[in-house]
Amino acid sequence: MRCDLRGKVALVTGAAGAIGGAIARRLADNGAAVAVADINGEGANQVAASLAGAMACITDIRDGGSVDATIAAVMERHGRLDILINNAGVNTLAHRVTLDEFPPDEWDRITGIDLDGLYVMSRAALGPMLAAGRGGRIVNIASVVGLAAMRLQSPFVAAKAGIIHLTRSMAIELGSQGILTNAIAPGSVMTALTAKLFYGEDGKFAGRTQEFLDHVPLGRPAEPREIAEAVLFLASPAASYINGQVLAVDGGWTAGYMM
Repeated sequence: MRCDLRGKVALVTGAAGAIGGAIARRLADNGAAVAVADINGEGANQVAASLAGAMACITDIRDGGSVDATIAAVMERHGRLDILINNAGVNTLAHRVTLDEFPPDEWDRITGIDLDGLYVMSRAALGPMLAAGRGGRIVNIASVVGLAAMRLQSPFVAAKAGIIHLTRSMAIELGSQGILTNAIAPGSVMTALTAKLFYGEDGKFAGRTQEFLDHVPLGRPAEPREIAEAVLFLASPAASYINGQVLAVDGGWTAGYMM
């Protein structure tokens, strides 16, 4: 889709990754000035260099000081912040095990980034958004596993379910001030992690790829650009009366069982 985001400033976390990079690109393509935030500084610089008017911010969303520095840098350069895309998140490759075997430090890492980090970034970004009084858009990247749980990834499931209800809470709290908060719940997306797990020769679930895809009516994973298009819609003027919603971009995965 095309929309007019000229004059808007967008901050995208986890923007050095496949989905975050695609989101940053679609926002920039439609006129937004984009802050590319990621803990991977080299990756953030590469993405920002490919986008007109973009800036790179090395950001650890678990660290309040790092987040505050990012918001300050965006405000120093642009004087405003209109759109926040909370995309940064992690899962685990090594620990696909049941809850009783899940390492506490890995639980803390995943929930600390996926849920706590989203809170830290949102809290900091809301300062300038609320002070400006112009409203704004927040789009949180959740997951279909926050809607329908999957086994062997309990902290990821818990964090993404938390994001969904946090999104609704934020929508209720912020809507009266013109800040609309919504979430995207992607299904399987063809990222480096997905490729390694399901499509690599030594992938942990390589032998179950077709079984997995049999649950998706479209029969394939999404491309990052397809998630980015949904984010662009929620950030666009066309979504001016959408608040507190969770849009599943999953090829029909959560619609019901494929029998």
